[in-house]
Amino acid sequence: MLKFYGYKKCDTCRKAEQCLQQAGISYEFIDITENPPTAEELAAIVACTNVSLNKLFNTSGVQYRELKIKAQLPALSDKEILTLLAGNGRLIKRPLITDGKRATVGFNAEKFADVWG
Repeated sequence: MLKFYGYKKCDTCRKAEQCLQQAGISYEFIDITENPPTAEELAAIVACTNVSLNKLFNTSGVQYRELKIKAQLPALSDKEILTLLAGNGRLIKRPLITDGKRATVGFNAEKFADVWG
């Protein structure tokens, strides 16, 4: 079953949920702000999406700006980045969806359809 890390008040998450529902795909919704994925889960997601760790950040989010993450990133190791993201779900780009073998970060209707049908 898919794990859907999202936020109910997020328009992008609602669009992604609607696509899954229309395709008849079941998923487990997990509030990313209350239960963010672990560092290990995030590392697995990065491995199966072939995106850089920096692409996991919600760069338009308030917390990203308030914590001045952009300025910190060059000095952080991959482990430190994963720990930072796992400790604060508001920093993670959403929705984050995985079945353990495939994953999508954010929502792009075309790519979403390619991965999840």
